[in-house]
Amino acid sequence: MLKVGDRFPAYALKAVDARTTPETFHELSNGSLGGKWGVYVFWPKDFTFVCPTEIVGFDNLNGEFDDRDAQLIGVSTDSEFVHLAWRQSRSDLAKVAYPWLADIKKELSVACGVLDDAEGVALRATFIVDPEGIIRYAAVNDLSVGRSPDEVLRVLDALQTDELCPCNWKKGDETLQAA
Repeated sequence: MLKVGDRFPAYALKAVDARTTPETFHELSNGSLGGKWGVYVFWPKDFTFVCPTEIVGFDNLNGEFDDRDAQLIGVSTDSEFVHLAWRQSRSDLAKVAYPWLADIKKELSVACGVLDDAEGVALRATFIVDPEGIIRYAAVNDLSVGRSPDEVLRVLDALQTDELCPCNWKKGDETLQAA
């Protein structure tokens, strides 16, 4: 798996968002971020059980990420057609604002080192990537355990201070001063 300090891999993949129809699939790439932070949220499969709780949880904080000049980007190994069908099948997913990448060839999942060999799907991985394309946070959960969007936002806040942040630090708290 890629680690903190590594460059996030280049990609150009079909994306689905709340405005997408089959006629309007569009491509996203690293360059699409336009100098923003990238928060990549990989999940195993569409039409499953834990994944929608995370997707909606991240979307509930999408405005908070946007306020921090960060773009949420969902990724799974499903196709853009499956992403669209899943969004259309559930009202909570239909309104998710951030794009979902279709890593159907599994190239990005492999390049990031998050493809589960046994299942052939992306692990439940999260990467925070700075505007220069460097990974500043990387985490993977077991396929059966959802992650905390609040914690990912907290880590982004801490990274953006460029300061030393103690355990359980939250935006607005004092940072540490090296003696």
